[in-house]
Amino acid sequence: MAPFRRILIANRGEVAIRVMRTARALGYETVAVYSEADREAPHVRMADLAVPIGPAEASESYLSVPRLIEAAHLSGADAAHPGYGFLAESAAFVRACEEAGIAFIGPAAETIALMGNKRAAKDRMAEASVPVIGGYHGADQSDERLIAEAARIGAPVMVKAAAGGGGRGMRLVDDLAALPDALAAARSEALGAFGEDELILEHALAGARHVEVQVFADGHGNVVHLGERDCSIQRRHQKIVEETPAPGISSETRATLHEAAVAAARAINYVGAGTIEFLMDRDGGFHFMEMNTRLQVEHGITEMVAGVDLVAWQIRIAAGEPLPMGQDDIRLDGHAIEARLYAEDPARGFLPQSGTVHLWAPPAGTDGVRVDHALVSGAVVSPHYDPMIAKVMAHGRTREEARRRLLRALGECAVLGPVTNKRFLLDVLDHPAFAAGDVSVEFGAQHFAPESLESPAPDGQVLALGAALFALRDSPRQRDRMGGRAWPISLACADAEYDVGVEVDGTRVRVSVEGEKAEIEFVERGDSTVAFFADGLRRRARFAFAGNEVHLEVEGCGFVLADVPFGRAAADDMAGDSVGVAPMHGRVVAVHVKPDASVAKGAALATIEAMKMQHVVTAGRDGVVEEVRAVVGDQVAAGEAIVTLAAED
Repeated sequence: MAPFRRILIANRGEVAIRVMRTARALGYETVAVYSEADREAPHVRMADLAVPIGPAEASESYLSVPRLIEAAHLSGADAAHPGYGFLAESAAFVRACEEAGIAFIGPAAETIALMGNKRAAKDRMAEASVPVIGGYHGADQSDERLIAEAARIGAPVMVKAAAGGGGRGMRLVDDLAALPDALAAARSEALGAFGEDELILEHALAGARHVEVQVFADGHGNVVHLGERDCSIQRRHQKIVEETPAPGISSETRATLHEAAVAAARAINYVGAGTIEFLMDRDGGFHFMEMNTRLQVEHGITEMVAGVDLVAWQIRIAAGEPLPMGQDDIRLDGHAIEARLYAEDPARGFLPQSGTVHLWAPPAGTDGVRVDHALVSGAVVSPHYDPMIAKVMAHGRTREEARRRLLRALGECAVLGPVTNKRFLLDVLDHPAFAAGDVSVEFGAQHFAPESLESPAPDGQVLALGAALFALRDSPRQRDRMGGRAWPISLACADAEYDVGVEVDGTRVRVSVEGEKAEIEFVERGDSTVAFFADGLRRRARFAFAGNEVHLEVEGCGFVLADVPFGRAAADDMAGDSVGVAPMHGRVVAVHVKPDASVAKGAALATIEAMKMQHVVTAGRDGVVEEVRAVVGDQVAAGEAIVTLAAED
């Protein structure tokens, strides 16, 4: 195989940075690609060369094979690494690289095509005697056949897109009466995400665990595994907490699992990094689900316990070298856990969020902790891409040590701006069931009722702290206005407003919140961190001003307090239930109603696609459609009206 010297990374953000770090350490030059939305992104600044590849829309930039090949030619790149996500499992991209004389750092196109289709993959695994979960993965894709097969399988049944992954094109159906709607929704989402709408059905195992095995193979016939990971903690069928090794698995089951994964890789003559994914039932039986023909997001925790660099392995194998270690040489030491930090709102069904990151401060200098990210304060979380903003990982001698380290590291991560899932992750890691290793794909539903995901209301100390920070920022102007006397502030947080009286006396700020008096004494105050005494306790908090808002994080909980007299119009001032608004920035992929149509409360008005997911905008009340303000293909902003209902009598 001809050597290569310059690697184009066909990805963005922390993925690109992760690959670049290893490529540069191995002596390779690196090329970044970027869309218009990423012109100033950290991965662009880090690379030796950077090439623009088009608009913010991923379909016209990061998912455009011709533009990526053109970028490789323009930059002189003679190899391409796809990272994970985007085109990492695109056989078409691999073939285009081959035709252009560019080495692809990953498996062959034929292997990706075979394992990228869940139906074909299951057939091949069954031939290789790898246990396969029961269901239907036939060529007849008619609704009639799928409904009949679902009746044979019995509820609950999982509807899955045959292509792709990441939880897109998946629907869990507990009542078969809901199957037709689930089929339509899964097809639509799969077509938009992967360009294919083929579906398969699987029997949904109650209380199952999602366990995967990391495999590696070279072009010399060598195949090894690097242990298994448990990825059961999920939401929307997407992983958010992963760990290795999987807790509570017997040594016999673990050995059989590893053997099955290696056999699966050998059955398809695999070359490169791959992951064999299984569902494991309560009795320890496991069933093949799919193979990811790429490096996984969660590969970092495997690197921590194995003491290896898996990206370096990928590059060396692509250059024709054999695996650097045999199975007997691989030692897995201790335990590692990863938490995926997302810009999303757990209280709103984990709806992806976007916007400016006013403050980003990862933990620094913590033993056994690794944070993969591409964030800086002032960066923008774009609505065009996946909303994951960082991966926080911790390694320890034992699972409990790794869990404690991760809790502390995640708690020290400060991200102010878009709503994140940080508090939810902390609650998961701190839950007694998780601490005991009692995990399954139903963990979230079992232990976190929807009302428990609501953001807490600010208590008196939080309001006092916010008012005090506003007061210290504005005190000279206010003192001039009020003649040195106390002045009132109205603070808004979510849907509530609070009347606060403030008086500044040096480092002390006396506050009256809804008639209750409090005193904040600042002992340290930096640009984004404060230490203060309140009610006899010394506490710490992070903060960032954004116009007339102050973003606060106190003991893992985030709050946004607005100084009401100076603006921030409430989003619900529009028209309440009479308007169907976009929950976030996105593209309209379907409009379900026409003017003058009668709709019932909860009826679908339109479907928005953003950050790889589809979101249905529903009617807030019974009524008659007055106006449809968007058509399929329109880009809409968060809070923008799509459909309005006629005024009620």
